[in-house]
Amino acid sequence: MKKTNIAVLGATGMVGQRFLTLLEDHPYFDVKVLAASPNSKGKKYSEAVEGKWKLDSQIPAYARDMVVEDVSDIEAVAQGVELVLCALDLDSESIVKIEEAYAKKEIIVVSNNSANRWTPDVPVLIPEINKDQLDILYVQKKRLGTERGFIVAKPNCSIQSYVPALDALKEFEPEQVIVSTYQAISGSGKTFEQWPEMIGNVIPYIGGEEEKSEKEPLKIWAQVKDGKIVNASKPAISAQCIRVSVLDGHMATVAVKFAKKPSREQILESWANYSTAIEDMDLPLAPKKFLNYMEEDNRPQPVLDRDLEKGMAVTIGRLREDSIFDYKFVCLSHNTLRGAAGGALLTAELIKKMGYLD
Repeated sequence: MKKTNIAVLGATGMVGQRFLTLLEDHPYFDVKVLAASPNSKGKKYSEAVEGKWKLDSQIPAYARDMVVEDVSDIEAVAQGVELVLCALDLDSESIVKIEEAYAKKEIIVVSNNSANRWTPDVPVLIPEINKDQLDILYVQKKRLGTERGFIVAKPNCSIQSYVPALDALKEFEPEQVIVSTYQAISGSGKTFEQWPEMIGNVIPYIGGEEEKSEKEPLKIWAQVKDGKIVNASKPAISAQCIRVSVLDGHMATVAVKFAKKPSREQILESWANYSTAIEDMDLPLAPKKFLNYMEEDNRPQPVLDRDLEKGMAVTIGRLREDSIFDYKFVCLSHNTLRGAAGGALLTAELIKKMGYLD
């Protein structure tokens, strides 16, 4: 397979750093351009992130001496590039403008940002669940006036811990869901060194997260009908989102009421036998087993379980009947891998494998 030349937008931030580590020796992609804010323009990447590198691993050797471009200099960044991975930290209006500008240059944009998630013709993908939303792209390309360029978004990081577990149970028709997410500080792009106030602390508010947690799953479960993405109407979701003193790993506690209440054994069987939409595509980042149930009462735990399947799997535990709803359980996913850079890169792999980059 011929490799595709790509750029990383927002390469100096935490998600951008994750992108670069995941892209080292990647079989599908060659990183040709790194772009960030004007403050980093003209610097070697190692200079641009000096004192700001947030991961335990080292800066990939291939990226150290690459000269960083200004993300707003679209002509320079787009030269010789067919796809961009977007991890920009800007206001929504600016991100929409930049992502559409790149798409109109006939570049495919895979976005980690929330700005375009509610654009009606932009697919929001968890590849294992809803790759069929790519069927809407002809509508988006007509709107943008492109032959090849388009935008695909990755959903909110925290919903990826519990939406897959619910998706496996859709035959039982979940009607009402109460979810509380316990979100790691890396979800804010910070480490404990940068945010010492979080050590031993809990903050019961994360701006915008509860609305995303309640609404974005309904777009994940949407269907493409008559040239439109039609969001699901159920389940009704009520969410609380809390920042906790954990570096990596978003956890969710879930209570769910079904129209067709299953037995505990049926739920476990559904999780064990869950068939993903991409399991036969042999994508490099796809986990061999997406959903993993843990029998121990004290699992999953972020420190022990977030890195399962290179951080791309979802772990589930503590399934039991609920005194108000039908059942409750706990889920966990790695927020900067499955929930951010890894999820976006897996989407790019899917786009590549399906021929959109041919």
